[in-house]
Amino acid sequence: MDAMRNWWGTFSRKHETTSQFIVFFVLSNGVTLLQLVLMPVFRWVFSFTSLQDAAFQFLPIGSSNGETVYLFDYAAGAISPDGSGGGLAYFLAVQITLLIAQVINFFAQRTITFKSNSSIGRAAFWYALAYVVITVVAAALQVLYKEPIYAWCKGALGAGTGEAVADVVTMIINAAISFWVFFPIFKVIFKQVPEAAPAA
Repeated sequence: MDAMRNWWGTFSRKHETTSQFIVFFVLSNGVTLLQLVLMPVFRWVFSFTSLQDAAFQFLPIGSSNGETVYLFDYAAGAISPDGSGGGLAYFLAVQITLLIAQVINFFAQRTITFKSNSSIGRAAFWYALAYVVITVVAAALQVLYKEPIYAWCKGALGAGTGEAVADVVTMIINAAISFWVFFPIFKVIFKQVPEAAPAA
């Protein structure tokens, strides 16, 4: 074990960015697994409420076949074969899952991957801003891929299983988008500031 630790220490010093990327990759996959567990749990919890019957349709971006297309489109009712629906319950399940995952990711990446000692407040501000931008971009991309994924999964696997598989696939796509965008952002916001020399 000591030999492995020594090898990793030497490797990390010689290849700082590569070693950071490896640790970032491992931690990100752990957070993604957590999301895959939490998402169905929150959906199950919210199924006992009336939130599924409350629509959440926000930021209209155009129209298709005479209907308004929303960036965040969670129509009231159960999820239909095309992936629409789920109401406020589905929106909250997705966003609460992402929020928990990103808070854990922030502290894990800051402390373990980048060993940052810079201002946590400044880093949190930029992280939150990046999170909002990435969430909007991911939602815009979801307009393109969500419908065909749900339609195929529910057609091939049946309503219940297909919906669960489609949930997992869309969560993995969201995680992959975050993964590739956040690493360069973390390199910028998680700095190692030289310690001030003690006063004589």
